[in-house]
Amino acid sequence: MSKIVNGSSLQPLSGGKPKQIVLLLHGYGSSGADLIALAPHWRQALPDALFLAPNAPQRSHGAGYQWWPLAAFTPQALAAGAASAAPAIDVFLDCKLKQYDLSEADVAIVGFSQGTMMALHVGLRRKHAVAGIVGYSGMLTGAPELAHAAITKPPVLLIHGSADPIIPVAALHAAKAELLKLGIAVSDHVSPGLGHSVDPDGLRRGGEFVVKALTEKA
Repeated sequence: MSKIVNGSSLQPLSGGKPKQIVLLLHGYGSSGADLIALAPHWRQALPDALFLAPNAPQRSHGAGYQWWPLAAFTPQALAAGAASAAPAIDVFLDCKLKQYDLSEADVAIVGFSQGTMMALHVGLRRKHAVAGIVGYSGMLTGAPELAHAAITKPPVLLIHGSADPIIPVAALHAAKAELLKLGIAVSDHVSPGLGHSVDPDGLRRGGEFVVKALTEKA
């Protein structure tokens, strides 16, 4: 199994022991250093949160990383790719939960693009439910198997640009429909005219969702 050995992080603003973890999963060809840029926008409202943005275990082109090689885009290939990459994230998260004596209820998982595929794959299959999942500009892989799998049902927020040329916005609508069929609470937002990116509105909405998920637990 590939192992996560590095990445970027931002310690709690409070200076104390982490009470929550926000796990940020980057897209194909990117790195944790890219997605950790979300953290400064959210940490004021989550002063006790540890933000973790690991690099995927595999190198891609240039200085970037990949959760798995995107050699094919068939549903079967994407599902297999996400499944192959999931154990590394599970081991990483298990290690951090043990290190800080936290549980899945203290975790929000946020992904972008290929990282969204991983956030949904891992987040729905943890033994205990995470607090919430945010997926930017991504898609749901392995939908047919979810109906028969042992899954948890954390709340999910999907955000996408209407003009995304990499992963069309139709992927958001397909993912939402599948998740709703499973009884998962899904909210969504489409940013008009936005490509494969995160805009200020999407950034704000994602932050509000994460804050609510981590601070308004039952």
